[in-house]
This record gives sequence, C-alpha cells and structure tokens, in this order.
Amino acid sequence: MKRHLLATSALALSTLATDALAQDRGTVLDELVVTAQRREEALQDVPIAVSAFDQGALERSRIEGGPNLVTAVPNVNFSKGNFTGYNFQIRGIGSKLVAGSGDAGTGIHLNNAPLLSNNLFETEFYDVERVEVLRGPQGTLYGRNATGGVVNLITAKPTDQFEGVVRAEVGNYDSIKFRGMVNIPMGEVFAARLAGTYLERGGYGDNIFTGNDADNRNLWGVRATVSFNPAENFRSWLVWDHFEEDDNRSRIGKQFCTKDPGPANIGGLGYSTEAGGLIGQIQRGFFSQGCLPTPLYDPSALGTVNSQGTLGGLFGALGGFQTGDAYIGKMQTPDIRDIESTFDPIYKSKTDIYQFNAEFDVTDDLTLSWLTSYTFFKVYTRQDYNRYTPSGPFNTTPNPVNAFSAVPGYASTIYPMLFPNGVINDPQNGAFNRFTTSDISSAYTENWSHEVRLQSNFDGPLNFNLGGLFLRFTTQGDYYVMFNTGTGYYQINNLLTVGDANCQGPAPCITIDPGADPNRSGHNYYDSYGPYDLTSYAAFGELYWQMTESFKWTLGLRYTVDKKEVQNHTVALGTPGIGPNPGAPRILEAEFKEPTGRFGFDWKPDVGFTDDTLVYGFYSRGYKGGGLNPPFSPGIGVVPTSPIFQPEFIDAYEIGTKNTLLDGSLMLNLTGFYYDYAGYQVSKIINRTSINENIDAKVKGVELETVWQPIPGLRLNAAIGWLDSEIQDTTSIDTFNRTQGNPGLVLVKSSAASNCVVSTASAQTALAISNGQVPGFTPNPFTLLGVCTLTSAAGAGANIDGTGAIAAGANAFGGLVSEGVPVNIGGNDLPNAPEWTVSLGAQYTMDFGNWSATLRGDYYRQSETFARIYNSPTDRIDSWENVNLTLTVSNPDMGVEIGAFVKNATDEEAITDFYLTDDSSGMFRNVFYTEPRTYGVWIQKRF
Repeated sequence: MKRHLLATSALALSTLATDALAQDRGTVLDELVVTAQRREEALQDVPIAVSAFDQGALERSRIEGGPNLVTAVPNVNFSKGNFTGYNFQIRGIGSKLVAGSGDAGTGIHLNNAPLLSNNLFETEFYDVERVEVLRGPQGTLYGRNATGGVVNLITAKPTDQFEGVVRAEVGNYDSIKFRGMVNIPMGEVFAARLAGTYLERGGYGDNIFTGNDADNRNLWGVRATVSFNPAENFRSWLVWDHFEEDDNRSRIGKQFCTKDPGPANIGGLGYSTEAGGLIGQIQRGFFSQGCLPTPLYDPSALGTVNSQGTLGGLFGALGGFQTGDAYIGKMQTPDIRDIESTFDPIYKSKTDIYQFNAEFDVTDDLTLSWLTSYTFFKVYTRQDYNRYTPSGPFNTTPNPVNAFSAVPGYASTIYPMLFPNGVINDPQNGAFNRFTTSDISSAYTENWSHEVRLQSNFDGPLNFNLGGLFLRFTTQGDYYVMFNTGTGYYQINNLLTVGDANCQGPAPCITIDPGADPNRSGHNYYDSYGPYDLTSYAAFGELYWQMTESFKWTLGLRYTVDKKEVQNHTVALGTPGIGPNPGAPRILEAEFKEPTGRFGFDWKPDVGFTDDTLVYGFYSRGYKGGGLNPPFSPGIGVVPTSPIFQPEFIDAYEIGTKNTLLDGSLMLNLTGFYYDYAGYQVSKIINRTSINENIDAKVKGVELETVWQPIPGLRLNAAIGWLDSEIQDTTSIDTFNRTQGNPGLVLVKSSAASNCVVSTASAQTALAISNGQVPGFTPNPFTLLGVCTLTSAAGAGANIDGTGAIAAGANAFGGLVSEGVPVNIGGNDLPNAPEWTVSLGAQYTMDFGNWSATLRGDYYRQSETFARIYNSPTDRIDSWENVNLTLTVSNPDMGVEIGAFVKNATDEEAITDFYLTDDSSGMFRNVFYTEPRTYGVWIQKRF
C-alpha cells in the first residue's frame, strides 16, 4: 500500500505545503523521511516516539529556534538558565544541576554529531532539512547517550539543481531579519550550498537607569556545505557553520525578592540601643537572609534584597561604608521587561562548527560511514548582579560601628584618603559612591567527535547497525562576582598590612586586580574557575531480526566509558596571594563505565479498520554520567558531600501505536511510557558553591498526536501530553526555608555570609553577649558572626530541641549549630514537569488561480509546574498559554511568498523557571520569561 503520512509530529504534518498540493489539494497527508534510526524511513514506520519539522513547518508555526519547540512537542519543557545555558526537558528529564562536569539530559546533535556546547537557545533555525525530537533514552543509535531524548538538527545539503531563496522580514521592536540560500551544482561530482541568517531588533524592555533598550538582539549566522560524490558507492559532505552575537541580551529576566528585614526581636530579646541604635541595626541584619520565601506572584516579590543579608552587605558593615540596607524602601518597576542596571548587559557569543561525513558502500549490502565534528564555542556575558540601583550613597565618613574603629585615624584619615566622598575605586566595577555589584559568565570550549558505523541491508531476516564513538571535550571559563564593598574592605586590610591598598603579589597582600576585565589574578572578587576535560568513548549497535514479514525484533547494546578531569582550584576571594589557588589534589578525577541498551519489537498487523498500523514496545536503559562537585569550604553552611556525584539511570518501558486511517486523511498516534528513574541529579547553591544531590523518582505518561484533513485545504492537528512524576521518599534541606517556620529555631548569618540555624535560646544567648548584657563583654554586633562557627563536635547528630534540625556541632556560645530542618520530598513532582501539555492547530488553504492563501493558528498550553524539588508555594510556576497566527500568500510558479504573523498574540507574560541564588547573595530568584507579543510581515522569493 502506498504510504501517505508526512510525520509523527502533528504540527509538521499540518503546516507543510508542497507545490503539488498547491495544484491539487486532496485529503491525503504527505510523507516525510527521517533518519531517527540512522537510516532513511518514513516517520510513521519508525518505532520511536519522534517529532519532526521541515523548514516550511517551522516557519508557518513560528518555531524560530530551540525554545519554541516546547509549543509543538508533547511533554517537552524549555527554559533558559542562569549561566548562559538552558534546560531542555523531555518527559520531565533534563538538566537541573550546576556543574561544569555535568552532562545534559537531552542530547543536542547537528547532522547526527553531538554538540556538548551549542547555541540552541540563541540561534534561529534556517535552511534546515528537518529538526527531529526523539523522546526517551537514546544511546544505541546516537553517538552520545542521553536519558531524556535527543534534538537533532539536519541541515539542508547540496542538490544537483541550481536554486536559491531570499527572505526579508520586518516587525515590531524595530525587528529586521534576513535569510538566504543559494545552491550551486558544479558538475556531476561537486555541489555547494551557502546559507545565512541575520537578525537585528530593539530591546523588549528598557534600562531605566541608562535610558537604553534592554535585551536587544544583533546576531548572524552563515553555513557553507560542499558535497563530493565521485562514485555511486561513495558519498561525502563538508560543513562549516558559523554563529556570532554581540548585543545587550539579558542573560536573566527579572530578579524576584520579598525583602526580609530580619525579626523584630529574638524570642522577645531586643537588639542593642547603643550608638544611637546603629549596633542594633547591624545585629538585625545578621538575622536576615535577604529575601523571604514568598510566592512568585505575590506583589511583594518585586521588592529588593536586604543587602545586610549578603556578603557585599557584610563588607559594607565591616568597613563602615553602608549604614543599614542599601536598598531600603526600594521596589522594582512592575514591568517585567525593564531593568535598572548601572550599565547595559553585555552578551557576546561565537561558534564555529566543522563537520565531515563520508559513506562508502563496501558491498551492495554493507555501508561504512565516518562522521567527524569539531566545535569551537565561546561566550562572554556581563551584567549588573542585582539589576537595580541602591536607595542612597555610601557614607562620606564611616559608620562609627565598624570593624576598624579601634584603628587609630581610621575615620579621620584612612577612610577619607581611600574613599574620598565615599567613593570606592573598584577596578572592575568603576568608581562609585554606592553599592555596586556585577557578574561575568564566560566559557571557551572545544569539542571533537569521531563516529564510525557499519550498517547492513541484507535481504534476509537479520541486519545490524554497529558503531563506535570517540569524543573529547575541553572547557575553561569563569564565573565572576565583583562587588565594590569587598574591594574596599580588602584595600583597607592591604593598607594596614603591607602599606599598599592596591597591592599585587604574594601573601600577606590580598591582590587587587587592576584590570576592568578580571584576569583571575585578583583575590578581591569571587571567581569559580575549574577547567574541565572529558574523554568519552563507546561501542554501540543494534541487531534486527525480521521474524515475519510484519514482525521485527530489535536488540540494542552500548558500552560507554566517561573519563572526567577538573583542575582543582579553591575560591581565592579574600585570601592572601595572587592568582588562582590550587586545591589538593590538583586534579579531580572520576571515571564511569556503564552498559546500556534496549530490547523490543515492532509489528505491522492488518487490523482491517486502518490503512496502516504500527505497534511497538520497548524496554530501554538510559545512562547519564556523574561528575565532580566543585570544591567547598569546610564548616557550617555546606553539608559535607562526596567530591563525586553519581550517574543517572533510567529503566524505561514504552508501548506505542502509529495509525493511518480514512484513506490516508487521518493520522492517529498514541504512546505510553513508565520510567524508573534512579539518581536524578539536582543542585542547590550553598556558600557560593554548587552542591549536587542524587534522588530517585518514578515517571509515567501518555502522548497523543493526530492530524486530520477532513476536506481539501483544511487540516487540524493536536499533540497532547500527560505526565505524572513522583519523587521517591528522601529528605533534603531547603536553603530557602531552613527553619521550616519552627518558632524554636532562628536563622543566623555566618562570617562568610552563609546561613545556619540555632535554637531560639542559643540565639538569645549570643545576642545578649553581642548587646554587652553579659559581664565581661561590650556591645559589638560582629560578635554574632561567630554563632555559625563550629568550635567542637559536641552534640553532633543531636535533634535540636526536637525541632528536626540535626546539629553539626557546637559554637563558642555553647549552642548547637545546624544546617536546617530536613524536608521529606517524597511524592513531590519533578521540577519543570507539567502534568499537561496541549498543542492544537488548524490551517485552511484557499486557491485563487495561481495564488493560494493559507491561514494558520496554533494554540499551546502547559499546566502549572514547580521550579524546585520542594514543591513549596514559593516554587510554583503558573500554567501558561501561547497563541500564534500566520497568513501566507504564495505563488509557486513565480516563487513568491508574502506573509504576516502574530506570535504570542495574547501577550502572555509567562514565567518558565527561576534560579535560586545562595545565602551570601541574599536568596533572590532570577526569573526567566517567554518573549512578549511580536508581529510582522515577510516577503520571500525562490529562484
């Protein structure tokens, strides 16, 4: 029977319009060929849950880049991340860990080659043959194993016909977009194809401090492909793909914080009233965590952090620069697109990818192929750390309550000499008389991969696909956080110890980096630096047994070896010396060796009531490598953990059916799956360090995809996903709510601005000493900084007053100190795993002689999710919707196409995720949004 189906993806089916259809619009759906199993097959014949989109489908539904795939594929979720990365989740599985040595749950491939660093969320799709999204564990066919699934971008290759296309688009926000392609055959052996894209637009918001646009775009890409086919049994192509961006893209969205002023008293004991209440003001700040755990949608969430609950605020108090909270009384603008930054964000990215693929038919039944890929990727971003400016300036004379008040001449001579009119000359942040912070996230990576495969095509019942992969990935980069109060504090110390405030050199100097762009030499800023090296190799393959004409068995196996090395550097902030501090050992190493595979069947029964039916069932085991936890500082604020976090494993069971009905006019596909998920990797940030944990979960779900063309010209589609994820019984301390509201516990700041928990009685004792209410002690707010410092192991393991907080030891005040109250998270949902995703579409095409007009609408909705494993009210992300509309008018004979679009027609302001920062930054949440409503028109000419 002739095949009619275009694609498993309902959206791809419903939006593709070929020249033939323009002339004869029947009700039969067309066919799309994919290589999801590393061989060309009609998508309806592939026994895998896979969605695919060609260039026409992408354009008509405004799927312009990786983030937009969420609106078209069931049980998929996407959000940007805090450090220039992103989280692409399939069936609840993605990447919620922060570690340079961590792997993504969803593999990103270009022309079947793995890209460990890539521009999926930055660049736009152009001149692609198709984009494939495979759902479920992969590894026996693709070079790099993945637990969630794979996104594979197949670029268009040269053909034997001269052709080209130019496309121009203009839209709101002063958007200008150009795309083009030219294909040039050069005899019977060579052909070349050149394609490019360019985007420039204004910002979605304003920087109300500088008056400039915020979050604008200026990016371009070019791709050159050359094919070389000297004989019928030899085929090859060479690709160069270049991407570049230089603009003011905002790496994060709004910063959410409900200010935490600190408790009014500690169990009824008030703060000191000495020094006109200045001592009490500092004391109260040491009982604040900066931001309170409130829901994202609470009006107070657009407040500002209490700077006294941050490391920068601590230095402000120690040096006397700042009196109280730098952001007192300040609320942010309610416009989620606007920021108030000292400078406009800086975003620069550049990528070059080189690929070569060769296929040689050893015999009529055996094909040997080699695919090699090299990627150079770099990204540099810099932005205001808090994204809002202080309420007032620094003190022109120091707050009399400071850590240097006993130093002769500090207030009268040293302070005004170093900080005239309260101005701190910080080389990285500039000269400002107010609290100023910024951060830089940068990376430089190289990625080599080689894959060799031997594939059979015998006439008999047995066939195979065998391969091997070698991959080398290296990266080095930095995450800097620079704050002028820290620089000022170290300048004071340097002046007092070595006589040079801005010294550079060995101990006892705390080096002040003199450059505006930090170079790792300084110890006056935070720098997370740990070059990473991955060497991975694997053998994989599948064996196929065609037991009958309609029934086939598949057995796939893989053996993977991942060797990971990280240069060990401890955090140098505030330590004497110059340059990165080497840790011990100098190199952290981990090796993971794992067998994985899949086994199952596909069956094409003749059921009578369908035109074609495929039934398949598979068991597969997925694996994602473990990694190396960043080094952490000893003491309270960090739960001691293994230097290695363990791999993830998934035992996946899936059954599905793909059906063609009503003489090829209806496609109906259904998939059900169940995952036993072990070792889910998730991070939390503690004391400026990412701590990665492993937890277990169960996941099950159903996916429905259908397309129906009831009458000529009308197509209806739906893609619906239902997902049920459940974390298994385990406990974890929620750093956003360490006391869990227990009145018998109090949160306190440490000398490193991390947080600990003590009993209310213990906190009262420390406060009484700090107040000078205990004989032998004078009022001193900085005494409280010792509350979190462990001086003995006495009482370790004890349940503090039955509150559930487990003591790590005792402090100098005789009190027990704890990380917080563990929370049982069993039964909670996995983060960013909506229960429902619904995608609906409809299009109607009308013919007017040689012209046709196609009106298309797409509706998407996902239900509420949680951003973290705790599923607390503070973690809830509301459900959201999206509506896209396009009108396309075309004349295939003339090669002309004119269109108009509206994207996010209802102007939904949807939060997709947030990143919770650590104790020393004040526990604010960086929130990520979808794009606002955009609209525009385009014109395209083919030749």
